[in-house]
This record gives sequence, C-alpha cells and structure tokens, in this order.
Amino acid sequence: MSNSIRRVATDVGGTFTDLVAFETSDDGMRVITAKSDTTPPNFEQGVLNVLSKMEDQGIATKDVDFMAHGTTVVINALTERKGVKVGLITTEGFRDTLEIARGNRPDFFNLHYEKPEPFVPRHLRAEVPGRMTYQGKERVPLDLSELPTILDVFKSEGVEAIAISLLHSYADTSHEEVLLAEVKKLWPDVSVVASHQITREWREYERSNTAVLSAYVQPVAARYLGKLDEGLTSGGLRQSPFIMQSNCGVDSLNATSAVPITMVESGPASGFWGAAELGKLIGDPNILALDIGGTTAKCSLIEDGEVRIMTDYWIERSRKSAGYPIMVPVVDLVEIGNGGGSIAWVDDFGKLHVGPQSAGALPGPAAYGKGGNNATTTDANLWLGRINRNYFCGGAIEAQMDATEMALTEVGDKLGVDTDEAARGIVRIANNNMVNALKLVSLNRGHDTRDFTLLAFGGGGGMHAVALGQELQVKQVVVPAAASVFSAWGMMMSDLRRDFFVTQLADLHEGAGVTIEGVFAEAESQAREAFKTDGVDPSRVSFLRYGKFRYQNQEHTTEVLLHGEVTDAALDKIAEDFRAAYEKEYTYRLNAPVEMVGIHLVARAEVGKIEMTPAPLGDTDASPAIKSKRTVDYALEGKHEADIYNGDKLLPGMKFDGPAIVEDSGTTIVIHPGNKVWVDAFRNIHIVLEG
Repeated sequence: MSNSIRRVATDVGGTFTDLVAFETSDDGMRVITAKSDTTPPNFEQGVLNVLSKMEDQGIATKDVDFMAHGTTVVINALTERKGVKVGLITTEGFRDTLEIARGNRPDFFNLHYEKPEPFVPRHLRAEVPGRMTYQGKERVPLDLSELPTILDVFKSEGVEAIAISLLHSYADTSHEEVLLAEVKKLWPDVSVVASHQITREWREYERSNTAVLSAYVQPVAARYLGKLDEGLTSGGLRQSPFIMQSNCGVDSLNATSAVPITMVESGPASGFWGAAELGKLIGDPNILALDIGGTTAKCSLIEDGEVRIMTDYWIERSRKSAGYPIMVPVVDLVEIGNGGGSIAWVDDFGKLHVGPQSAGALPGPAAYGKGGNNATTTDANLWLGRINRNYFCGGAIEAQMDATEMALTEVGDKLGVDTDEAARGIVRIANNNMVNALKLVSLNRGHDTRDFTLLAFGGGGGMHAVALGQELQVKQVVVPAAASVFSAWGMMMSDLRRDFFVTQLADLHEGAGVTIEGVFAEAESQAREAFKTDGVDPSRVSFLRYGKFRYQNQEHTTEVLLHGEVTDAALDKIAEDFRAAYEKEYTYRLNAPVEMVGIHLVARAEVGKIEMTPAPLGDTDASPAIKSKRTVDYALEGKHEADIYNGDKLLPGMKFDGPAIVEDSGTTIVIHPGNKVWVDAFRNIHIVLEG
C-alpha cells in the first residue's frame, strides 16, 4: 500500500500475548490480530513472538509508525512477590507507619486477625530528622548527617531499591527533593523513588505504601521494559513503544520506567477505555463494560463517555485481608474470581460455588486434557453445547469430553443431581456472581442499568453477556469485533495521558476561587513542562479539571467535573454539582458547608490514536454465515436447536434471530431464544434482548 500508516498494540496477559495491528492507506484499513503464548519470566519474548506472526501477515516491525504496549509484569511481581529488597527512609518517629497501617479489619470477628505483612521489614525502615507541617511550612530543618550510615546498612543488607516518604511532602516537596538528590549522589547505582514523584495527595500510610511498592517493582519493570525496547529496536522498530497506564492513557517508556507502579492495572484499563471509545463510535456513551478472561471477570461503568478514574486502589484485598493500598490513578473497576477456568466446588453444606480458585492455563479445565480434573465454567459450557466441542479453542485443542463428563458428574453426585443439571448450575452460579459484580458498579451507585448498554469482551465475554444483560434489563448487549483481543484494540484508542493530584484544602467562600484557580494553573504549567520534556508540543495538550469535595469534616471525598475557570461566581454551582453527585451515590444530602480537599487534573495529548472508518451496510441476510446447527442447552430457557454462525463471515448490515451461536477463533457468543441480532458498520455484534 502507498502512504500507509501502521499502528500496533500488544497486550501481555496471563496466558496469551495479544496483538492488534492497523494498516491505514488511501485504499482503506486492514486489521490484523494475532495471539502467542505468554512467556514468563521473559515476557518480552512473547511480544517478539507475536510480532513475528504479524510479519507473517505482511506488516514488518521496521515499518510500524506507532506501538503501544500493555503488560501484567507489575501486578505479577507484586502478587507473586518477585520484586526486589527495598529500604524505606521516612520522617523521624514514623518508622512504623507501614506496620500500623489502617484499622480496617475486614475479618472483623477474628480475634487472631493479623495485618498484612509490610513489604519492608522494620530493620530496613530508617528515619531522618526534619518535619513539614500539613500547610507546607518547615517545622524542623532536614538533617541528613546520618544518611551515609543508613545507606551503608542498606548496602550490607542487599537492598536494591529505596523508597522515600516524608511526612506532609504532598504540601511541600522540598525535603523529599533534597533527600532524593543526596541518595542519588551517595549511591548512584541504586533504584530510588520519592512519594511526591507519584502523588501529591495526603494520607500518610497510603502514600508511603505506594512509594514502597513502586520501589519494589522498579528494577524488575525497568529490566523488562529495557529488554523489550532493545528487542524491538533490534527488530527494526524506529520509536520506543508507548506504555499503557492504569489511568486509561499511554505514557512514554522512559517515564513509565521511572515510576512503573502507574501501569499496575494497564491491561484492564485499556479494555475499559476501548469500551468508552467504542460507545462513542456506536452512539451510546453510557456503557457497562465487562471483561471475562480465564481467571477473573472485571467490570466498570462508563457514563457520558468518560471512564471513572480513582486513587483508592488496593491489591490483595479480600474478606480475610485488608490488602495493600496503591495511590495511583486507576480505572474504577470491580474484579471477581470468575472466568473460564474458575473451579466449581461443593461445600460441606451441599452448596455449589464457582471460583475464586482457577485451573488457570495449566492444568486448565478438565477438557484441556492437561491433567486438570476439576469441573470449570468452560467445562460446563462445553457440556451444554454452548462451546463447540469440534472447534474447541478455535480448533487448537481437542476437547476431552470423557474428562469433562467425569469432572461434572463428580460435582453432580455431591449435589444429588445428574451431569446436565450440574453443568446448568455451574453456569447459573457463575452468571449470578458476575451480575453481583456489575451491580456494584451500577445499581449500588445510583445508576439505572436500563439506561446502559452492556459491552462484553475478553475470551469469555460473549458466552455470558446475554444472560447477564437480561438479568440487569440493559438496553442491549454489544460484543465488539475481535473481542478476544479488545484490550489491545483499546490501546490504539488511547491518548498520551497523565493525571495530577494535588491536596489543597479550601472552603467554598468568597476568595476561594482565586486559590483553587491558582492550584489548577500551577498543575497545568507542570503538565505542559512534563510533556515538553517528552517531545510533545505544549499546544497539543488539553486538560480536564476535577475537584475533590466533601461536606465539611467528613473523611472521604466525591469527585466533580469542573467546567472552565474557577471563580467566586462559580462556587455556588460547583457546590450544587457536588451535592447532586453525592446524593446520587449515597441517596441523601446534608445541610452542611462544602469544602474542597484537592484537585485532579487530567492532561492529554493525542499521539497515535486511530480513526475508525465505518463500512457500508450490506445485505441483511446472514444465512451465508451459517456453518451448521446443533442442540444448545441455555440453562434457564432449556434446550434449543441453534444456528451456528461463522463470526468471520458476518458482515455489516446482516441480521438474524436467536437461538444461535456465533463462533470465531477467539470468542463464542451465545444468542438466546428471542434475541434479535444485527451487525453494525464496524462489525460489532448488537444483541437486542427479548421484551
């Protein structure tokens, strides 16, 4: 093709590394998708492998103009404890902040409850004299006379990374800046990060833990990104890839290597951003997004085309553990342990459960024939005919139906039911778990699901989407084209983005407008300078302003979008917007003054975003895409003879009715009886529910 522009996105998942490539020219757009096995611990090799598959389809790495990359390397390093030994330097008297943590004991009636063990043991937590107040005033000068001794101890203990978190550094960063510079001077080779480089929000424990976890993964992430960049450069890539962030944007490789904790949830973030962008393409900005993979299901709510970003993010939080906070901008999501590999089990009281334990990719579901003997959601769907036993995993694996029957029968025997009923029960329980997760991000926050479209993606999204949509009474269900690699597609729709949070207390009275506007102006200036450093013209940077507000003397905040310059004349409108948002989420208002706690500034610049071109709608007759028929058990609606469609042959404009199944190499879509289906100009499948 002449004058072609080639953009590529790769997404490293737990089982597979996905690729989506777009080649755009005057002749139109060509889309290539590919999958390759993920290759731990050398994850970069999986990326290079999937790029070689792209080259087999006619796009050479050396011809790529823009590349975005998402990875699970950070979250894996945290959950698998594969980071490095960290030392913490903090304010005198606050050595035990990590150990004290919070009093939120989830296992409330367990008198023997133990808090999660800090990532830094006490003997590696050091103190330096010096103190800032919460107003950013120096109370005690910083004293670094003992720093050489502290660093000598760290060296003798094998410390590879240092985290710095000083009290009230969100209000004034100068002490942390001086300490950071001195550490780099005395020990140039050590990896070091200070809390103000990550966030300027208050909450001492959360900020300290965030700095520690960033230091913990920094050498691991830097090595990975360095090897990836080296391999891509050797393969001919002309520009370093942009890295997907947890805030639904991409950032430069250098910036991400310095503070890698920002990509802790880069995979889910790209999928949900893709859902928001796809919603705009199809004219539906209110989306319930659902990503079902092999181990987990993740969901998020998108309102008016905007993904909600928050900093109250925790890892390893459960009913038994408080987990660990990470105060970085992360897409607001709910994640549960229900996916294709989730194991079905019966408790001592004869009650059926699905998940959170997973068979993973190895040994995997019983049907894989790799040693797994537990019944999973995939086995149940396979047994009920919802998954094609003759086209299992796109034909890559021969389904072991004997093993599936044995595993399901074992579950049925414990329940006192036959194999068919056991499989139906597993599907219904899995659906119920996912419905409850979707309710947490919608109904529980004051949103009416009848106003939303359910957009389902991931390998298992289309399998369960209609049942979930019917339960929630959504407007329609949409399964995107190439749903199994949709997260990689989402990266191609992302902007270069950085989020700036600054704590600034301000009552909403006369004179506050100047103060608040000044905080935003300073943050915007910093953002332009940061982008300029990465070679982005400041004139290309656009901003979204949010304020974090609360009723006076409350503990937590509600975020409100602000429009235009903040002046005293706008304060009443801002306060009313807060009260409306608060009431929507908590169902009531208070007759109390409103105060601002801080700002959230979103800075964005377009770097490689693609523009999707709709195809003309063709013939409505979908019969040419039918490849067979088979009996499918729909669990609640009984057994029906269903038309089986080849997803690759469904073209824009085609329409058909359920019961049906749509199959391609990466996804199976279950169309229930009474559903009406049509294919849009972007080859997304729209399912209109019965009634």
